[in-house]
Amino acid sequence: MSVLVNKDSRIIVQGFTGSEGTFHAEQMIEYGTNVVGGVTPGKGGQTHLDRPVFNSVAEAVAEKQANVSIIFVPPAFAADAIMESADAGIEVIIAITEGIPVKDMMVAKHYLKQKEGVRLVGPNCPGVITPGEAKVGIMPGFVFKPGKVGIVSKSGTLTYEAADQVVKAGLGVSTAIGIGGDPIIGTSTKEAVELLMNDPDTDGIVMIGEIGGQYEPQAARWIQENGNKKPVVGFIAGQTAPPGRRMGHAGAIIGGEEDTAEAKMRVMRECGLIVVESPATIGEKMAEALS
Repeated sequence: MSVLVNKDSRIIVQGFTGSEGTFHAEQMIEYGTNVVGGVTPGKGGQTHLDRPVFNSVAEAVAEKQANVSIIFVPPAFAADAIMESADAGIEVIIAITEGIPVKDMMVAKHYLKQKEGVRLVGPNCPGVITPGEAKVGIMPGFVFKPGKVGIVSKSGTLTYEAADQVVKAGLGVSTAIGIGGDPIIGTSTKEAVELLMNDPDTDGIVMIGEIGGQYEPQAARWIQENGNKKPVVGFIAGQTAPPGRRMGHAGAIIGGEEDTAEAKMRVMRECGLIVVESPATIGEKMAEALS
């Protein structure tokens, strides 16, 4: 079993014929991901990367039974692309686009709440990968090897680092979910952790967060309330960040007492998570926990 995407997922690329969409779609296809086509309004009927191009997501769903979309649409149009996917019946929407206007995302997030069975991952995320089955995102696929450790991360590069540490420790990855670093995102850390907790093929979870917001404390408390069923190794980036200054991601700004790395790590420890000070020890700590 896997979480969100697998070898049977039928994936379309929104913004298919643009430079970013083309480059990453090629990488996904080369990995073996089941990309069934793409969407670029005005270019429907053409072929790109040996896949059909559609004018709308609805056409792609009707013709190819697509159920997952990945979005490489410019920020000004990306929220509309998200809502178009939800309208068409796409079940998993993965928004790679960074910097979608907050007002647009407020509208899109509210819209998605009215659509049953739709899950948004991102925006400003590296995507989702189930190693050996489907890479729906921009991550370097060679880093990820199949296994039983799930990864949830707000940081793209730290997702890859965690996967590398887990693999070097003799373990592998079930599914890695990059939730995204913008202020308003779809799937939260808690929701992603919950998916992996309920996955019978995931034995342990790596949870990587950063300063800003309440995602990690909420996830940690949920893990504790639900009996700490699987070991969770946690890391928070931004331990030396000064208060009030945004660091990297738009959502990474310390605004409250529990927004600091120190406060988040304290909550995680209190909730029974294994907290590491450096991402370099993620793999060894997970191996210890699972042994």
